[in-house]
Amino acid sequence: MTKVLNGLKPAGLWNHFEDLCAIPHPSKHEEKIREHIVAWAKGLGLHTVVDEVGNVIIRKPATPGMENRKGIVLQGHIDMVPQKNNDTAHDFEKDPIVPRIDGEWVKATGTTLGADNGIGVAATMAVLEATDLVHGQVEALFTIDEETGMTGAFGLQAGVLTGDILMNLDSEDEGELYVGCAGGTNANLTFHYTEEATPANSEAFLVKVGGLKGGHSGVDIALERGNSNIILNRILWWGNKNADLRIASIEGGSLRNAIPRESNAVITIPSNKVAEFKNYVAELFKIVVAEYKGVETDIKITAESVAVPAKVIDPKTSCNLVNALYATPNGVIRMSQDMIGLVETSTNLAIVKSENGTIEVKCLLRSSVDSAKDDLENMIESVYTLAGADCLMDGQYPGWKPNMDSPILKEMLAAYEKQFGKIPKIAAIHAGLECGLLGGVYKNWDMISFGPTIRFPHSPDEKVNIASVEKFWAFLVETLKNAPAK
Repeated sequence: MTKVLNGLKPAGLWNHFEDLCAIPHPSKHEEKIREHIVAWAKGLGLHTVVDEVGNVIIRKPATPGMENRKGIVLQGHIDMVPQKNNDTAHDFEKDPIVPRIDGEWVKATGTTLGADNGIGVAATMAVLEATDLVHGQVEALFTIDEETGMTGAFGLQAGVLTGDILMNLDSEDEGELYVGCAGGTNANLTFHYTEEATPANSEAFLVKVGGLKGGHSGVDIALERGNSNIILNRILWWGNKNADLRIASIEGGSLRNAIPRESNAVITIPSNKVAEFKNYVAELFKIVVAEYKGVETDIKITAESVAVPAKVIDPKTSCNLVNALYATPNGVIRMSQDMIGLVETSTNLAIVKSENGTIEVKCLLRSSVDSAKDDLENMIESVYTLAGADCLMDGQYPGWKPNMDSPILKEMLAAYEKQFGKIPKIAAIHAGLECGLLGGVYKNWDMISFGPTIRFPHSPDEKVNIASVEKFWAFLVETLKNAPAK
């Protein structure tokens, strides 16, 4: 099969990236891509191990004359976020990603691309494979399940890696060096419901909210995009208060770290309230379009008549659910006081799903200030405790505190200015880079994160800028050549 990315530079990186696209690798299903990487590395004669949780670690010796340089660990994650458009038939566990060139960008066809973090993984593979680069000892750390739990980072053991510098290749703005990131918490909020017979003289509707852009719940949260769970709940709340609306089922969002793009609910309305309900849905559509003017361009809100379900969720639980959802903090909570334009604290009302007697509500809380994250946990727990839900906060991971005296930072600032004639921006990111967890295990590591320009990760609009990949690669090669001495 002809590769569509042939001709892009650097050839080795793009070749590996397209190979990765051909192998299904959504989070928690990394077996095939791990097997591919391990077989490839062993074919090169490189020391390769798979640790207890499934991370891949590969070691390449220093090139002659570079043995006195500090060892560098190149790190990326091998899983990708599986998101697709409604009209795209794609099984992320079986089907390959289909990349395409669109002007200055590489995109996928109706799905996420996996440039997050496939480009970083491909760059590391290109370094390991190259025979013409100058570098000290290089270790590759390919972690699993970064997108849904950071399982690989949580499971990494001390003493496995010998390097001194961690270079995380999972950032998304070329020309920026990241020296800090937010920590996070998973909020798991569970309602238990009983079912009862649907009231007589009811009509049923499938209410859908869609057409939203979605995106990364950390990187894109400041864009103030629509959240389909929030919008859908406005309809449910109104119906609960004004029209004896009953919920038969509800489902919205699929990933904690993706702003939900689509939500739906099967509901019933008394026949004498149907006209009023339809009028409200039509009016809310106009309101939402106006509220998100300039942000969302393809919002869809529909209420389609469907067969009346035999059972609906008990009214007390329905009422508690819609009130709790309405009161749930969502979006940017506070901006950073230290870095202009950086979000400090946020939350994403990511998933709402009813099934087999339970309704699961899942949020991802982020903050670069631990006390602010704790406060947000308490706020959400208070709301859902009042609503009678079970509350569990888990998966906590620490933020990464910037070190402005970092030796690798100083080397990279100088190298970038020499190479491109300008000083790169030093930044922190409102996302959960693995650096916080990894640095907690290897406390001696000097850490930095950088990458090419990727836009709209975690959504089918994901794309990576071609020119930025070439600059990213050139900068990586130059950095390896100028690694600090031991």
